[in-house]
Amino acid sequence: MIKFSALAIALCLTSSAYGAMRTYEANAQSSNWDLVENSRLQCQLNHEVPYYGEAVFRANASKNRDLLFNLDMVVQPDNYDIAALEAVPPSWRPGQLATPLASMELLRQFDGELGNKTSWLMLSELEKGNHPTFYYQDWRNKQDRIAVALSSINFKDAYWSFLQCRDGLLPYSFEDIAFTVMNYKKNSSELTKASKKRLQQIGEYLKHDKEIEQITISTYTDSYGGRWINEQLSIRRAEAIANYIKELGVDEGKLVTTGYGEKRHVAPNETVIGRGKNRRVVIQIAKP
Repeated sequence: MIKFSALAIALCLTSSAYGAMRTYEANAQSSNWDLVENSRLQCQLNHEVPYYGEAVFRANASKNRDLLFNLDMVVQPDNYDIAALEAVPPSWRPGQLATPLASMELLRQFDGELGNKTSWLMLSELEKGNHPTFYYQDWRNKQDRIAVALSSINFKDAYWSFLQCRDGLLPYSFEDIAFTVMNYKKNSSELTKASKKRLQQIGEYLKHDKEIEQITISTYTDSYGGRWINEQLSIRRAEAIANYIKELGVDEGKLVTTGYGEKRHVAPNETVIGRGKNRRVVIQIAKP
């Protein structure tokens, strides 16, 4: 019993020597969740942590519409460390224990980030009324530890709006349509069925992305029909694509069209398959 008491006293003295836990969390009056991005390209749900920074959940247009969590710190880490993440019950649920969720790397001069699986886990805990909380050693005061909590107060309505936004995201990203090769029917300015579908996807994306800097449209033909005729055909094809894009509201000054005719074949012109590959349009889209 004497040994146990001595050990307990030593632990208490050690704990007091290492300072305190500094906690950052919004209270009932300051806890807000805001859907700051709501489009078919991106959904972003923000939560301010007073005197610390901001918690951000984000989903972008893509096949899987994965989530990304970002802990935006006003003062970024000075060194590498690991933050423990736990689901902490609110104070009005006495007796419930915190549940470990995951860990997050803290990298020098970078904000904290977590991937899809852990992001969904955090959102589910917030929906249950718990407060996902990060714990780590303070890099400015080695005697202190830091706790950064996400409050579940005023969360559910904003979360529902975020889920609806995510459901409406396009199932493809800028990277998916930035470089596209489409093909034409023989002796025609009409695209193949698959290429028409692809062009519609590009058009839908361009309606929403206002950061597009330039769209380059390059068209090519096979070697049948005569060089001059094929060059004019390729020019008409390029102009038809450009007109379609302009009708979507894209500034004409961002469009660059070139009809190359029979130049730059990508396959042998002696076969039906090869000629089909040579009858193509290449669309390249650039952003700043």
